Amino acid sequence: MKQYVIDGISLQDYHKLKEYLDKHLETAALDGIYWLELERDILTPVQSAHKDCGPHVFGLMLENNYLSCELLVRIKTNIKCDCMGYSTKEQRDWLIDQTDAILEKLSICI
Repeated sequence: MKQYVIDGISLQDYHKLKEYLDKHLETAALDGIYWLELERDILTPVQSAHKDCGPHVFGLMLENNYLSCELLVRIKTNIKCDCMGYSTKEQRDWLIDQTDAILEKLSICI
């Protein structure tokens, strides 16, 4: 699995991140997994056409000392569809920018 990983997170920063993610993102059935919804203007044509599959999301996994962001664009309605797949460069850059903005907002320096 391709991922963007931020490691070396202190326990204090973990708690700040967990509180923020619990408040601002949808949680998955598994503890520590969050869904970050992609903005509509960065969806691929196939993803945009699959409105019933939406929302399209990135999975984020928060552990005690790292945050792992999958580079796979997922859907929550089906297990598999043509609109799922690895992110485009624009989507990947957006994910990294969003993640870095959260860290900056929380004054987490890695």
